[in-house]
Amino acid sequence: MMKLDEDIEMYGRMAVALNILEGCQEFAAIIPEVRTNLAYARANAKTRYEVLAVDGRITVVNGLPHAAGKPRFGASSHMARLIIEIRKVEPAIRAGVDFANDPRLALWLENYCKTKGWIFSAIDRGNEPEEIKQAEGASMPWKVAEAVRAAGGCVPKIFYETGAIGKEPVSVLVGRDPIEVAEQVSEIARIYHG
Repeated sequence: MMKLDEDIEMYGRMAVALNILEGCQEFAAIIPEVRTNLAYARANAKTRYEVLAVDGRITVVNGLPHAAGKPRFGASSHMARLIIEIRKVEPAIRAGVDFANDPRLALWLENYCKTKGWIFSAIDRGNEPEEIKQAEGASMPWKVAEAVRAAGGCVPKIFYETGAIGKEPVSVLVGRDPIEVAEQVSEIARIYHG
């Protein structure tokens, strides 16, 4: 019964979070080409199949953010693995969202984080060791370790990664639950595009 109760609460929080994102027109402007996903891990998640995410990601329809499918456990590989990896350092973090990145937004985000008292860091994908690039699934532990190292040993609230060959540059915002994450990224979108 415990797991069912947790799942019901998780689906409810994801529904509220998606309403927040879909209601923020400015968020559509920071959805990357690869699209966005919102992920929410079970309290003891160890695999991507214990992480709730949007099936088909979040896209743009008629100028508004729009979930392509329903939230489903196992719907995300990238964001799910990222959250699981971050939780090895900071177990309180259970949710995250990825969004666009470019040099202007990155500089703005760094300053925004300072005003909020949030930890910010960056990862240069150009520094990723060749043996890690070649090994399937090896990039995520490296990326999270780099983001934490660049943040002085703490999990950053926001970090971004530069692009690499075949990799779009993206930003990531993490938090305790998807409602917090959706509210924070929507506020960023509104202020940045306001």
